[in-house]
Amino acid sequence: MNVEFWFDPACPFCWMTSRWISAVAPERDLEITWRPISLMVKNNTAPDSPWYEGVKRTHSLLRVVESVRAAGHADRIFELYTRFGTKIHHEGTRDFDVAAILDDLGLDPAHAGALDDEQFDAAIRVSTDDALSLVGNDVGTPIIAMHTASARAGLFGPVITVMPKGEDSLRLWDGVVAMAETPGFFELKRTRTTAPDMATIA
Repeated sequence: MNVEFWFDPACPFCWMTSRWISAVAPERDLEITWRPISLMVKNNTAPDSPWYEGVKRTHSLLRVVESVRAAGHADRIFELYTRFGTKIHHEGTRDFDVAAILDDLGLDPAHAGALDDEQFDAAIRVSTDDALSLVGNDVGTPIIAMHTASARAGLFGPVITVMPKGEDSLRLWDGVVAMAETPGFFELKRTRTTAPDMATIA
């Protein structure tokens, strides 16, 4: 099954879900396209917002992602997101050397120049708008779309705070597919009471 996964490296819930779906992928024969969604763009985050500096930085990281994609390396984006997410969510820093990460992955360190290059903003906005066209604006991240037998179906979530393992992870995926394929299904939700437990990501 072809699946699209929209990510902003800023979001810890998106990070947790991305680790889950990447573990599920080989067990359910998923081919995942990793696409940008900018929380700065989506939320129109103003410079006086307490979230501004964080999402501004990760918006810049998405520019690097799109530079790598434009160079013909879409197949390396998951690895790049993994490095960014590890720095942000496990090492607790957004201040890291992007060129060094690119070089370590065997990608051209010159892609780090995209951090300040607004030419990639158009592609990020198009991708963000595409995600929101599937699920509406009153959501956050993660957003997933799957190409089912009948349609391209998008959902916000699943939002998880503990990494499911083994059969539990597969059962969750199968449930997400069932919801996406159900005509008229829109929402299933309960209030979050805990933050993502990064220690459960193995």
